Amino acid sequence: MQKDRKMNVADRFLRYVKINTESNEDSKLTPSTPGQMDFARNLKLELESLGLEDISLDENGYLFATLPSNIDREVPTIGFIAHLDTSPDMSGQNVNPRIVENYDGKDIILSAEEGYTLSPDQFPELLAHLGEDLIVTDGKTLLGADDKAGVAEIITAVAYLKEHPEIKHGKIRIGFTPDEEIGRGADKFDVAKFGCEWAYTMDGSEVGELEYENFNAASAKITFKGRNVHPGYAKHKMINSMRIANQFISMLPRHETPEHAEGYEGFYHLIGMQGEVEQTTLSYIIRDHNRGKFESRKEEMQHLVNKINAEFGEGTAVIELRDQYYNMREKVAPVMHIIDIAFAAMEAVEVVPNIKPIRGGTDGARLSFMGLPCPNIFAGGVNFHGRYEFVPIQSMEKAVRVIVKIAELVAKR
Repeated sequence: MQKDRKMNVADRFLRYVKINTESNEDSKLTPSTPGQMDFARNLKLELESLGLEDISLDENGYLFATLPSNIDREVPTIGFIAHLDTSPDMSGQNVNPRIVENYDGKDIILSAEEGYTLSPDQFPELLAHLGEDLIVTDGKTLLGADDKAGVAEIITAVAYLKEHPEIKHGKIRIGFTPDEEIGRGADKFDVAKFGCEWAYTMDGSEVGELEYENFNAASAKITFKGRNVHPGYAKHKMINSMRIANQFISMLPRHETPEHAEGYEGFYHLIGMQGEVEQTTLSYIIRDHNRGKFESRKEEMQHLVNKINAEFGEGTAVIELRDQYYNMREKVAPVMHIIDIAFAAMEAVEVVPNIKPIRGGTDGARLSFMGLPCPNIFAGGVNFHGRYEFVPIQSMEKAVRVIVKIAELVAKR
């Protein structure tokens, strides 16, 4: 397959990461940063040059296109989706990637001057890629494999299918979305316009990942009111909101936190704290794969707020709870054939499927609840959102082969 492509997946990826598409949670615009729209416009031109059809880029940065069916019978329309933005956790400006060919298992110096080294001592997953060609950063930015690897894989796969009409497939829709990293990727996604029976996000990590379960998620903001009095005369008068907030923190289960959880275990995660004597605010995220346990976690937060108010007076603590997304398993389970197809596609191209729950969220979860069942497939990158991110070229190539094989298997079914 590699020799047939006009531009291989690595070439595309290396070109894409040069565009800064870091999203911005403080922005009220969609997309939240202009670089995402610049990237989308560039991709639109590329899709036009490949001869795709029904190409549309709306004012919010959602880019859709069609690879028409090449068979004369009814076949389900399927989609492949990736996101344009990179995480604001680390700069995506002036990304300077390089290829470490035939990785030998030793330390990789990212930046000698700044002392950044990608070492298997800290990142043992490197050793799973001995002999492969790794794309790494220079230690000053993230790489952007989340999710520009997915974008490159999808475009490379549809280009390959277009160049090889002997591979029969139905209508395929591709979609690229803004602002996934700040939780808004599905906000303005037009499911009806996309027009698929189901889709796959190419947004997972290591080769073989196939995910159709994710956290149920909510945010909680608790505000504690206090009373400030000169500390020299504060006895029986001062109410220190920071101390009350600290008491609340200690009332939550000590070991139900991210640093103590794995697999299907949920947690309460304190992500922000701002305070002074008069007022303190705690920000939490609440996560659990089990919907019943998820609801119980939210009820527990409210219960603890009630206990604080019973001790210190009504209105001392006020909680704002907001659901963010739900476990897509609820929507995928009735259509498990879409998982079976992806599983079979991986096996057909000698990729060992690794079905596991996502300990996080994905655009696919929200899209599933919007009427588009949308499990997640690996894109190949590792150590997302930081300077130690890398992606093996061979992993991206395997993702391309999986996309092509899924299209082929859907047509055969």
